[in-house]
Order: sequence, then structure tokens, then C-alpha cells
Amino acid sequence: MKTTWLLAFLCVAYVARGQNRPSTTAHAQAVAEFQQQLNHEFSDPAESPLAATERLTFKSLPFYPVAYQYCVVARLVRDTAAVLPFAMPTSSGQLQQYRKYGELQFALNGQPQRLAIYQSLALLQKPGFADYLFVPFTDLTNGHGSYSDGRSLDLRIPPAGTTTLLLDFNRAYNPSCAYSPGYSCPIPPPENRLAIGIPAGVRSDH
Repeated sequence: MKTTWLLAFLCVAYVARGQNRPSTTAHAQAVAEFQQQLNHEFSDPAESPLAATERLTFKSLPFYPVAYQYCVVARLVRDTAAVLPFAMPTSSGQLQQYRKYGELQFALNGQPQRLAIYQSLALLQKPGFADYLFVPFTDLTNGHGSYSDGRSLDLRIPPAGTTTLLLDFNRAYNPSCAYSPGYSCPIPPPENRLAIGIPAGVRSDH
């Protein structure tokens, strides 16, 4: 999204060592709030990636049903060696500078998984976004219920000493280029291509 990082505080919750997931009721409420905020962004001319004609009839994004099993506690492993930036390809063919912040290790449906976390060097220069992180990923639903080129999750750098994060795929969203070719969106690197399907978060018919 053009400004979805503004919703980062809704997209991940920091948890201390040994803390459990929220209750199913609290989780459902949090996801509903996230969906409401995302729909508000799409309705706002200053934020929306939709064309003006599309906004006239916009009511809501399509979402998968809320799935508690796709809200998991992940182990955070910071990558202290990856301080040098690298060029991440984008949908427009441009290259954007990122650095790897760390890795999230977790399990889904009894299978071990891992996803890398990245930090945009461009956003480091913008006031208020120095702690912005994001996780672009693909999974087996891409092109079969979710956007073909992958989705993303937003995070913020957690407090020092944090060893686990609550990772909720119910808050996975499409990049802006899913709605307009005028955007240049990062392409999920090979290390973030999951070999399982995650039917949670924003849906797409393309």
C-alpha cells in the first residue's frame, strides 16, 4: 500500500518471552479493527491506490474469514551481520534499497516456517518511519484466492530484548500495484516464498 505502514501498530503486537496468543474473542476484534482501518484508507482519496471511479463504488476489500490458527507467536532472530544494504527488485523493474533486519521462526499447521524481515533505507530518512519494518511473502494461495505476486505484513522495531513477536497473517495486505500499475512494489525475495497456503488476510481474484 502507499501508506499502509501507518497501520503498522495494528499489524503486529510485541510479546514478551512465554506470553500466549490473545483470546479468540480479542483476536477477532483486533482483526476487525484492522480491516476497518484498511477499508478507510481505500476510501480516502489521499491514501487510496484506487482510481477515483473505483472509489465511488468501493465498500470493502475482500477478506478471508478470520482464522485464529494463522495468528502465531514467532521467534525473533536479529541479523546482526546483515548491515549492508541490498537491491530488492520491484514490480516496475526498479531497484529499491533494503537491509535485512532479522528472521521470524514459527510453525503453521505443525510445519516449521521462517520469514525474513526487511528495513527500507528510503523510509529511514522519513520522520516517524525510522523503525518501520515489513515482511513481503508469497504462499500457495497466490493466484488462487490471493494476489498473484504476494502480500505483506507491517511491523515496527520492537523494544530491546524482545525475543518473540505475534505474527498475524489475518493482517496480510496486497501491495498497491495489485490495484494500479502506477506503483512500484517490492517483489518478495526467494527466502520469503512459503511452500504452504495461507488463506488469511486480504483476498484477490487476480
